[in-house]
Order: sequence, then structure tokens, then C-alpha cells
Amino acid sequence: MNNLIVSIIVTVVSLPLIFFAFWKLWFLRNPKRVIPKGNNLICPADGKVIDVIPFNKKEIVFNKGNKRIFGQIRTLTKDIADEGFMISIFMSPFNVHYNRAPISGKIKSVIHKPGKLLAVNTINAGLVNEKTETIIENKDLKIKVIQIAGFLARRIETFVQSNDNVKKGDVYGLINLGSQVSIIITKNVNVLVKKGEKVKAGETILGELK
Repeated sequence: MNNLIVSIIVTVVSLPLIFFAFWKLWFLRNPKRVIPKGNNLICPADGKVIDVIPFNKKEIVFNKGNKRIFGQIRTLTKDIADEGFMISIFMSPFNVHYNRAPISGKIKSVIHKPGKLLAVNTINAGLVNEKTETIIENKDLKIKVIQIAGFLARRIETFVQSNDNVKKGDVYGLINLGSQVSIIITKNVNVLVKKGEKVKAGETILGELK
């Protein structure tokens, strides 16, 4: 009987340690990635592309007539360009959670914005949820990468600050337990990814400069 009680106590005490080890080894894994060379942008996150949305000053192509959605997207895009694309990637809890810089350049700003914590497998949730927006700029491009919190992923970490320099493929942030990452780019980029495509941070080429 005493041995049974001891076994139960050991099991109960061990469970948090086992969970922590699993979380550390699996959820915080950071596999090496081969960064593509060339004048291109790479995906900032592992996951599945849930939307590629062209926009301009007057409309967003995927949802004409919806002024609320248009206004929310323009709020995100207006400090990058009047015309371009917003690409959103859904990160499941089973994806790698580290985020990588899509281009080399200087960090112009890092801004955290409070919001809701809805499930993030749709574009709408990505517009209203808590987020951190990071703008990166070089001589050819100015982009914004948006880390979006969700129902499970309530902890966004960003490892850079304004005036830091990053290289394409550098790990710059982390969203625990997956979530959504969006990237806003200008119209001089030829987008190569499509809705529904599975992508890898640091390896999948998102687009090439025209």
C-alpha cells in the first residue's frame, strides 16, 4: 500500500516536469533553415496561407463592398503603401513557433496593440486581435510583419527593437502555441505563394522583387 502511495506521489510530481520538458523540446524547437539567396522575400512563419489579399486606396479585392473590413485593413497598410498585398499565415500549435525576418534591413518600429483573443484561423480575427507590428525597411522595400495573438497563443515575444539591423532569415520573434502572422508588402513584389499553401519560415520564398 505504501509503495502504491509513493508511486502515485512520484507520478503526480513528475507530470509537470514531463510537460515542461515536452514543451521545451517540441513547442520551442527551432530547426535550422536554409535561407534562399537572391532578391526575394521569405515567409516569416511556418503554417498555412489563409489569404493573399491585394489592396489599394479604394478597395480590397477579396471583399468588395465591406467597408468595415476595408477600413481595418487600411489601418494596417497605410503606413506601408497605398497599393500592395497582405498575406496571412495560420500557425497551428504543431508548427514551429519562431518567426523570421522576411528581408534584410533596419527595424523602423515595433508597436504592440491590444485587442481581442479570438481563434486565428480566419482573416477577420487577425484584424481585431491583439498584435505586435514590426516594420522593416531597406533600400528596395518597406514591409510590415504582424504577430497576432489568439485564443491559445496569448504570448507574443519580439526580440528586436527600433534601429536594430536584421538579416533575412534571422529569428526575430516567437508566438507560443501558434497563432497567425501577416505580412504587408508593396506592389513591386511578385507574390509566389497561394491561399492554402503550406509554408516554412526562412525557407519558402514568399515573393520576388519585380
